[in-house]
Amino acid sequence: MIYPANFEAKIGFEAVRSEVERHCVSTLGAACVAEIRFSTDVRQVRQWLEEVNEFMDIVRSGREFPLDGYYDLRSVLKQVATPGTYLSTERLHDLQRMLWAVGRVQRFFSVGGGNDEEGNRPYPRLRALTQHLQALPTVSAAIAAVLDKDGNMLDNASPLLSELRQRLARATTSVGGTLRHVIDQGRRDGVLDADVQPTLRDGRLVIPVPSAGKRKLRGIVHDESASGKTVFIEPEAVVEANNRIRETEAQIAREIIRILVEVTNQVRPHLDDLQAAMDTLGSLDYVRAKALFALDVEAQMPHVDDSPVLECYGAVHPTLLLALREQGRQVVPLDITLDSQQRILVVSGPNAGGKSVCLKTVGIVQYMMQCGIMPTVRDNSHLGIFEDILMDIGDQQSIENDLSTYSSHLQNMKLFLSRGGKRSLILIDEMGSGTEPLMGGAIAQAILEQLNQHQVMGVVTTHYQNLKQLADETDGLVNGAMLYDRQHLTPLFQLSMGYPGSSFAIEIARQTGLPAHVIDKASEIVGSDYVNIDKFLLDIVRDRRYWENKRRDIRSKEKRLDSLVADYEQRLGQIGSEYRQIVQQAKDEAHDILQRSNAQIEHTIQDIRRTQAEKQRTKQVRQQLQEFKQRLEQGEVADPQRLRQLQPRRQPRRKPATAGTQQPANTPPPLRQGDQVVLKGTNTVGTLISIDEKYALVAFGNIKTRVGAGDVQRANRQHTRGQRADVLSRATSDAIRERQLRFKPDIDVRGMRADEALQAITYFLDDAIQFNAQRVRILHGTGTGALRQAIRQYLPTVAGVARFHDEHVQMGGAGITVVELQ
Repeated sequence: MIYPANFEAKIGFEAVRSEVERHCVSTLGAACVAEIRFSTDVRQVRQWLEEVNEFMDIVRSGREFPLDGYYDLRSVLKQVATPGTYLSTERLHDLQRMLWAVGRVQRFFSVGGGNDEEGNRPYPRLRALTQHLQALPTVSAAIAAVLDKDGNMLDNASPLLSELRQRLARATTSVGGTLRHVIDQGRRDGVLDADVQPTLRDGRLVIPVPSAGKRKLRGIVHDESASGKTVFIEPEAVVEANNRIRETEAQIAREIIRILVEVTNQVRPHLDDLQAAMDTLGSLDYVRAKALFALDVEAQMPHVDDSPVLECYGAVHPTLLLALREQGRQVVPLDITLDSQQRILVVSGPNAGGKSVCLKTVGIVQYMMQCGIMPTVRDNSHLGIFEDILMDIGDQQSIENDLSTYSSHLQNMKLFLSRGGKRSLILIDEMGSGTEPLMGGAIAQAILEQLNQHQVMGVVTTHYQNLKQLADETDGLVNGAMLYDRQHLTPLFQLSMGYPGSSFAIEIARQTGLPAHVIDKASEIVGSDYVNIDKFLLDIVRDRRYWENKRRDIRSKEKRLDSLVADYEQRLGQIGSEYRQIVQQAKDEAHDILQRSNAQIEHTIQDIRRTQAEKQRTKQVRQQLQEFKQRLEQGEVADPQRLRQLQPRRQPRRKPATAGTQQPANTPPPLRQGDQVVLKGTNTVGTLISIDEKYALVAFGNIKTRVGAGDVQRANRQHTRGQRADVLSRATSDAIRERQLRFKPDIDVRGMRADEALQAITYFLDDAIQFNAQRVRILHGTGTGALRQAIRQYLPTVAGVARFHDEHVQMGGAGITVVELQ
């Protein structure tokens, strides 16, 4: 139930209805606006709002929704429901365009409207609204067969129509030629003016003739000008031809009607479907208009609850918002919470402070929601369903208020008490006004107590002190104050719940310029208690504003702090990402450098092993290694091709010096376990683990390597562990460990040339020796035997190879060489 009858006008909903209608593009949508109704069905309300919310998403997405062809043909279709009637070409064309619109709407929700990221179809409510739309292709095809795209009847709509129009064209051409001949003759005879042209009168071609010469041109006079100076004569020569033209035109008209009747007969069985299609198009237009209005007033989708609750955040009155926007001003939003614990809000405060606006805002927001119009609240609001919205607004508050006005208020209160319940929302403005204040306040208090016992929800505005005190002392009631700026003596239009407001009567009286002794006398009349209460309320308002400002500042600072923290975290994340990227890049560069460095060092060591410390060759190799080191220190990137060029040619293995060779007198003491040593030609210091006549085991950090006994020497003071050596050692450790994990004891060199195979086997055996492999296999195949022979000639030259032999015949035989390592 909505009370009173002019409820919409009192809360300002008529302006909302007008704004929604303004956004409609068709009379179909406007008709839906006119039928806006209040609903208490929570499912219906949710459906309405979800449809609007989906269309808001469409508008925000920028997708162009089809809006052409929303024609209101309901009355026309009713007229042609009777057999024998027909649609005119204009209405038939409108019907065709309406069917085109239906097809475009169907394509909008199908083409390009696939599932979203979560697998759901977008716009489910609007899809359900349009699921029964039918474009009726047979009807559209029947219309297209007789009308062109501009709605004109086609010549080939029927064979007879085509023949009649051709006949008419020939007759018209013939009459035109005859008229030109008559006009030429009349000009020569001086009967007609030089610029005379044929014209139509009553559908017949005639010639304008001056009145003085009408007797000189034989024919039928059809009309004359208003001045009487010109007459319109149909020459005798074309009368018969004109008669045939008129007859042909009549035949064409009859044929067109026959065609229209035939097409209408094909339309008639689908009148219900066409009616349903127009209803759906009207609903879409209406939903779109509501969406545009919602975006205009910044309305958002609230939570819709079945139980009666009113929890509004950022609520504004939409018409007030639009009015102030035109003035370049902003409306102050309200936060109001009514639930089972605080059901009735008693709002007090100064006159013109916004109490009535607060009450009307609650009414219009709730009414909009239950009418399916997006309410002007934020999306964290909760609005429940009320069965009754009962309002009593005393808009005529003046000195002329008399008993009759007060009696009408009491009649309303009687209705509220009899009708009000748990699902009722009451809105009472200036409760108790209109009669003697003491008794009016007492009656208002008694009524308010009864309404509270009925567990109604609502908003009541008042100036009565006893109602404020009742709200403070009674469960279910809560005070609310409209804030006032005491310093500037101006209302703030802000609602603060939890305490009563002052009327600021004394302050306002002082502002108007009343004499001080008059104000003092008034204070004396009401008594010190009343003045003190009002003063306490003012102090409460002042303190409340102070702490509200403090909380606002704290929230602002917290928000800024959160923003800074988020910004710093984002920057730290970027720095961490950049750091990891730089480290990874450095690792990659170090790995690349070390791969080439290791290759150079390994080849140098092997060359030294092969040459058995031949002084000239050793000096040459050391010089090459020193040049390579200098290029690395200068940041140059070694070219792999250049590295291959630096690799020395392999020399036949020479027998190592015998252990009994006589040492010179100045020979340093022999190396022992734990000595600090370096590889000859390098500066990287390692620790000697063991040494015998042939081999030495040296640890470089965590990496152990076996080299020839003659390839190491004691470290001296010039051999330092520079930063670069340490970095290379750590990086080398990582690289070697990674290579060791990937190492496999088999190598396949089938299909390679001999030099390629030997190079690959060299690196393979170096890794195997370094990783302490005991046994490896070289798969070379049998073929011609050349590759096998080259490999077996090379293996004896490799330090660390103990012996080699063919694999077992069941495992590959002569096609695989098994190498046993020391």
